[in-house]
Amino acid sequence: MRRRNRSEFPTKYVLIILSILCFVTIISSFVFSGFATPVRSAVSYAIMPVTKGMNSVGNWFSDKGQEIKELKHIRKENKELKNTIADLQNKNALTVEERNELEQLRSLYQLDNQYADYSTVGARIVSKDAGNWYSVFTIDKGSDDGIEKDMNVIGGGGLVGIVYSVNKNYSLVRSIADDESNVSAQFASTSDKCIVKGSLELINDGVLQVFNINKNAQINEGDMIVTSNISSKFLPGILIGYVKNIKEDSNNLTKSADITPVVDFAHLDTVLVIKEQKNTGN
Repeated sequence: MRRRNRSEFPTKYVLIILSILCFVTIISSFVFSGFATPVRSAVSYAIMPVTKGMNSVGNWFSDKGQEIKELKHIRKENKELKNTIADLQNKNALTVEERNELEQLRSLYQLDNQYADYSTVGARIVSKDAGNWYSVFTIDKGSDDGIEKDMNVIGGGGLVGIVYSVNKNYSLVRSIADDESNVSAQFASTSDKCIVKGSLELINDGVLQVFNINKNAQINEGDMIVTSNISSKFLPGILIGYVKNIKEDSNNLTKSADITPVVDFAHLDTVLVIKEQKNTGN
């Protein structure tokens, strides 16, 4: 048997001594009021920084939790506001579209009254050639609606163009702004004849060409130009626009000018087709 080391102090004695010290300390704190003060001070000095640190950490977590809660609430409100704004924008877009359509219908109604001697049918533009201008476009009315080739098309206060191809349910229209368009016209005040020539280049500046005006014609800036009574395809008296920039040609026999069309060829949507044709010529 191994012999116990004499220098080894039994653990139970250590526990007994510590217990006695704690007991003595407790009794002394009751008997001697000043005895526990140094102990309490020492304990407080050691524990206070830890306590403050724990309080700071607790407060930080509490603040962050509150911030996260408020952030979730703000995100929820932001999402609801976005949905509300989107809904209002959609409703506003519909209102604007309906208002524009109403204005167009009113304009067509006034134009229909202006040309009350002619039978007309309303049509909506469903497609157009590439580009900014309605030079050649398709309407949603065709032979089933009584549309025929060479019928005049009006809208936006005046002459738009002419039907050049007809199918069962749709038709193609060439506007007077197209490069291939030539309209026999006249000055409303003097009946002096002229030709209105389409130009997709000039229409960018808001004008078309007017040429073959008699040199002696008594015309002025701002005079009204309408379709001529001698036109082979266009009915007489339909407003085209107003003349400007009158100048004499180099041949000293004729004048030329620009015309500002009454029709906005960049924003056409609906038109009227006159269901009547000129009886003479092709």
